[in-house]
Formats: sequence, C-alpha cells, structure tokens
Amino acid sequence: MSIDVSLDGRFTASGHENGGVYIFNNETGRMHHSLQGLQSPVRAVRFSPGGTLLAATGDARIIALYDVASGEQVAALTGHSAWILSLDFNSSGEYLLSGAHDGKAKVWSVQTRACVATHSETDQPLWAVRWLPKAAGAAGAGLAKAEMFAVAGKTGGIEVYREASGGG
Repeated sequence: MSIDVSLDGRFTASGHENGGVYIFNNETGRMHHSLQGLQSPVRAVRFSPGGTLLAATGDARIIALYDVASGEQVAALTGHSAWILSLDFNSSGEYLLSGAHDGKAKVWSVQTRACVATHSETDQPLWAVRWLPKAAGAAGAGLAKAEMFAVAGKTGGIEVYREASGGG
C-alpha cells in the first residue's frame, strides 16, 4: 500500500494491507527488518532525512516511529481521529507532518514526540501532505525560520500553510 526509499538509497520500506512494515537493504537485496506494531493497513511509510528513523501509519490512527538500525519501535504518536493517509519529514528531520481522513494536518516534534500544531480547514480527507523546500533567499526576505507545507485532499484544492506553530 505504500513505499519509500531512504535519501541515501540504502533502504526501501514498504507498508502493507495486513499491517506489515518491512525494511529492505538495497545494497544486499535482503530484508533488513520486519517491523511490529501496526495491525491495520499501512497507508504511508517515510524515512527521516538522515535515514535513522522510519515513520509508518495508516488505519490504526497511530504513527509508529522505528529506529532503522535496530528495528525497534521508539515512539507511537497519537492524536488523529481517522485513518492517516500521508507523512513527510521536513528537511532537517525536526518535524514530521501527517495528513488524515479527518481533514487535519498535524505537525509533530520528532524530539519531544508531541503534536506541536494542528491545521484544518475542512473535514474532507487529506490525501497527501508535503513540506516545501526552503526557498533560496528566504533569509534575506526575513523568512529564515519559516517552513511551509502543502496539503491536497478531497476538496480538489491544494492548501499551503506556513510553519509548525499553533496548538496541538
């Protein structure tokens, strides 16, 4: 149901309808880990920029964070009230973005394992969420810390939000 490749190309992760999450080592062609923790369809998997964490989520409404080296689950992020359909780490790996069937986009601090912002303009499903690259020259425009993300959903539009601020 979902797939991601680490930025360095070393690993591929897959999420499956039976709740399985697998990490494959692309260099050896072998399975690196078969991960436990989710028992419902896994609709999204995403490696952190450094390739040290894998986030997996889906119908269980939980985001499981796994240590790629050990395969150990290191966190379970909860707060969505519906299936989570999409995930994305920001470029530094400091934040994880999630979009769900309930129309909410949540921003999670990877360090504190807590939701730091919830954005919602609709109750329609959000099919995809993505952090936008920091614009070149943003520092000169006074936007050095501002990060933006886009969400797309059943409404047929794309909404763009600025940064990870607000209430969880």
